[in-house]
Amino acid sequence: MSSQKLSAWFLWLYVLLFLFIMLSPLIVMGGAALNDSRFPSVYPWKGFTDRWFIDLWNDDRMWVAGRNTVLVALAVVALSVPIGTAGAILINSLGGVSRAVVYGFMVAPILTPGAVIGISTLLFWHKFLVPTGLHLSVLGQTSFIAAYVMLLVLARLQSFDPGLEEAALDLGASHGQVLRRIMLPHLYPALAAGAIIGFFQSVENFNVTLFTRGASDTLTVYVGSKVRTGAPPTINALALMLILTTVIATIVYEVLRRRALARELAQDAGSK
Repeated sequence: MSSQKLSAWFLWLYVLLFLFIMLSPLIVMGGAALNDSRFPSVYPWKGFTDRWFIDLWNDDRMWVAGRNTVLVALAVVALSVPIGTAGAILINSLGGVSRAVVYGFMVAPILTPGAVIGISTLLFWHKFLVPTGLHLSVLGQTSFIAAYVMLLVLARLQSFDPGLEEAALDLGASHGQVLRRIMLPHLYPALAAGAIIGFFQSVENFNVTLFTRGASDTLTVYVGSKVRTGAPPTINALALMLILTTVIATIVYEVLRRRALARELAQDAGSK
C-alpha cells in the first residue's frame, strides 16, 4: 500500500471516528426520547412512543423557562452587538501598545470561567443594591458575549478600505454619515453573524445565569434542575427538538446563502 493511500485511509478513519464520537450521544439521546421507558435509555427497547413529548408540552415550567430564555437572548443581542461593534472600531483605530492593551481587556472575559463572571456580576451589582433577576443575567452574559461580536467585527474591518472613509470626509460627509452609509453596510455580515452567535451563546449559557437569575428559570437552569435527580425522558425529548430545530435552521440558512451567492454571480456575469 502506497503512503498516499495509507494517509487517505487514516484520514477517513479519523473522520469516521470523529463523527461517531460526536454524533453517537445525540443519536442515543434521540432514541431515548422515543423509547417507551421511564428511564432515559435505548436498551431495552420497549417500543415507540410520543408520551414524553406530550408531557413536555404540558410542562408549564418549561414554557416559562423557554420564554425567559428567548427574552434574555434578545436583550443580550441588543446590548452585545453595539458594544462589540464600538469596541472593534475603537481597537481598529488604535495602534501600538494601546491597541494591545484595549484588545486584551476586551478579550479577557472570553477566557474567564463562567462561574467567575456570574459571581463577580452578582457581587458588583449587589454593591448598588440591584436585586438578582434576569436583568442581571443579561448584564453578565453581555460582558463576555460582546467580545465575540468584537472579534467578528474586527476581522471584518481588516478588509475595510480606509480610503473610502477619508474620501467621504473630504467630500463633506460627517462622521455619522460615514458610519451609517459606508462603514456599517460593510460590517452587516459580521453584525448578523455576531447577533446569531450572541443569541445562541446566551441560550446555552448556564454558569452566569445560575448565579444571577434569582428565582427565574431559563432552559439551561430548567434542564439542570431536572437532571440533578436523574434525567427524565422529557429532557431527551426537549434536546431532540432543539437539535432538529438547529439542523433545520442551518439547512435553511445554507440554502438562502447559496441562492444569494448564485444571484450575485448571475448579476456579475450579466454586468460583464
